[in-house]
Parts: sequence; C-alpha cells; structure tokens
Amino acid sequence: MTLASFAFLFAGVLLNAGAQLLLKAGTNAQPLGLALAIEPHILGGLACYVVSVVVWVIGLSKVPVSIAYPMLSLGYVVNAIAAYYLLGEALNAMRLAGIGVIIAGVLIVARS
Repeated sequence: MTLASFAFLFAGVLLNAGAQLLLKAGTNAQPLGLALAIEPHILGGLACYVVSVVVWVIGLSKVPVSIAYPMLSLGYVVNAIAAYYLLGEALNAMRLAGIGVIIAGVLIVARS
C-alpha cells in the first residue's frame, strides 16, 4: 500500500470518526423533534459522512478491499481517544489494551 493510498483511507476513517463525535455532541444538546434535524453538530456529522464516503471510494479504487476494510478499525481507536478528551468518556486499562490489539492487527494487515 502506498502512502497516498493509506492517506485516502485514513482520511476516510478520520472523517467517519469525526462524524460520530459530532453526532454524539448533537445528541448531547438534547434538541427535540425537528430541532434535532437542524442541530449544527448533527448537520456537521452528516456532512462528514458524505465526504468520508467520497474519500473512502477513492481509497478503495487504489487498494484491495481485503486490505482497506480492516483500516476502518482505526476508527475505534480515534473515537475512543477523542471521546476521552472531548467528551470525558472513560478510557480504562482494558479499553487501552483493546486499542493496542486493534493497532497491531491493522499494522499486520497493512503489511501483508
């Protein structure tokens, strides 16, 4: 996998993770009904999803899906760390161990 291909895939992962964080922030604002549909964080999250799909498709055009798809696991890593810092969510030893396993697995697949 080239650096450019990895960059497209990782950008897609980051955008997808950003979308999740924005959606969570939008739900924390607790709007009701139609207000939820126009809440800025929700709209930003949906926009991130749209862009992430475009970037991901570009990445898939350059890398076999059997290598690209496991890269989505990095989204768990990004989200767990970002949620810890941005949303105050727990990041205990067991979760950190799982993150380490995910990173090791992605590295193994990327080098195969």
